[in-house]
Amino acid sequence: MKPTVRIGLIGDYSPEITAHVAIPRALALAADVLAHDVEPTWIATPALDRDAEQTLSAYDGLWCVPGSPYASMDGVLRAIRFAREDGRPFLGTCGGCQHALLEYVRNVLNLAAADHAESNPDAEMPFIAPLACALRETSGQIALHSGSRIREIYGRSEIVEGYNCSFGVNPQYRGLLEDGRLRVTGTDAAGEVRAVELIDHPFFIATLFQPERSALKGTAHPLITAYLQAAAVRIEDRG
Repeated sequence: MKPTVRIGLIGDYSPEITAHVAIPRALALAADVLAHDVEPTWIATPALDRDAEQTLSAYDGLWCVPGSPYASMDGVLRAIRFAREDGRPFLGTCGGCQHALLEYVRNVLNLAAADHAESNPDAEMPFIAPLACALRETSGQIALHSGSRIREIYGRSEIVEGYNCSFGVNPQYRGLLEDGRLRVTGTDAAGEVRAVELIDHPFFIATLFQPERSALKGTAHPLITAYLQAAAVRIEDRG
């Protein structure tokens, strides 16, 4: 029997948030494709203010879910940093993507002033800022960049995905992502960031869109299936 894949869901659960309802279903559908069992566990962000590493070490993969502003931004950033540095399979969607970007800019590029305009409207460096056009309950076309892992997962160069999002990378700071380890791998028609990934990590992908919404139609999503497979491979490697 294959071992159960344990996924830590980083976020403050609310049944009123569509993505929170969809995510366990999306994982279950991906698990069916892989013939694995999956056990998702919600981890409230304040629980990560202390002993985050000990808490997170119990999971084979981490998913930073939509639903910002989080009760504890510090807890979220600790979780993302742990996944990035430990090589733990990581998926960030919507708010999870925004905070994955913020964690990288703060802790890898050493720009401590970088902040999120949703939680700090007066930030000195609003790296995550309101989108020029909010993406509320809508869908859009995304170009996946050549050579990227996400393009390999989808098997095509263009996709259409759903959003419920009002914040993204401030165009003023887009240049910070041009030559580093965290690469922009998905953009909209205007060239704005819609997906990023770490190039030297077993699996670290973050999207402004919400692939989990496919579960509401009963469809297993290729990105979520690939993420769960990476977490399962980690179990085998640890073996």
